[in-house]
Amino acid sequence: MGLLSNRVSRESLKPGDHIYSWRTAYIYAHHGIYVGDDKVIHFTRRGQEVGTGTVLDLLLISSGPARSREPCPTCAAPQEAHGVFVSCLKCFLSGGVLYRFEYAVTPALFLAKARGGTCTLAVSDQEDIVVHRAKYLLENGFGCYNVFKNNCEDFAIYCKTGLLVVEQGTIGQSGQAVSIIGGPLAAVLSTPLRLVTTNVYGMAATAIGVYCASRYAADIGMRRDVVKVEVEDLTRRLATGLLQVVEPQVPVALAPPQSSSQPQLLSH
Repeated sequence: MGLLSNRVSRESLKPGDHIYSWRTAYIYAHHGIYVGDDKVIHFTRRGQEVGTGTVLDLLLISSGPARSREPCPTCAAPQEAHGVFVSCLKCFLSGGVLYRFEYAVTPALFLAKARGGTCTLAVSDQEDIVVHRAKYLLENGFGCYNVFKNNCEDFAIYCKTGLLVVEQGTIGQSGQAVSIIGGPLAAVLSTPLRLVTTNVYGMAATAIGVYCASRYAADIGMRRDVVKVEVEDLTRRLATGLLQVVEPQVPVALAPPQSSSQPQLLSH
């Protein structure tokens, strides 16, 4: 495994693998679960890989893969109702490089990663369980897509671990969201420390330290506010409103960073 990511060959893939591929300029990566037979199940915002419902979409969509004018003969059309669909590996990669998301990594390796969204401290479940979750959610959905609170990486992590956040109040387990929010947040948090660390190198080291600490604390493998939820129970809660994800109502640029990624289990 490299420090930046874990590039793999197609021949090495196994059903149940959590895979991803970086898009233009490494602005974001698209994640999914490989289920065998050259098929990947992944979560989108009504067929669009990423989206916030705000002006930020202009940047995200421009970084995404160009859609082919000719429909793929082997891929199913995206489910407008819930956003979970299956595609062939070629369409999933869209010309990008294939990487495998790693589980049960050591704390040292996790912190050595330059960017989130490539590994976790959490332990993966068995491959057949992972594939079952992905296929079940393909039929029943994974709630409302939210780039910061319930995205493709959150979908893949749930399929691999069965873990969901049960309380609000901290940044969620999605490594990409933590990387996007954590960088600026680290800079802000480290600003008061300039009275102690006066040179630019010391301030940079402090900001990096705060950023790494925020990533470590927010990882799904370290959080205390998570619970194992069976996929059948998950979809039942989504259908009855006991589990909700709310679309952002204000522009991301104006909104304060909000809590945990993934659907939230309500207390009632």
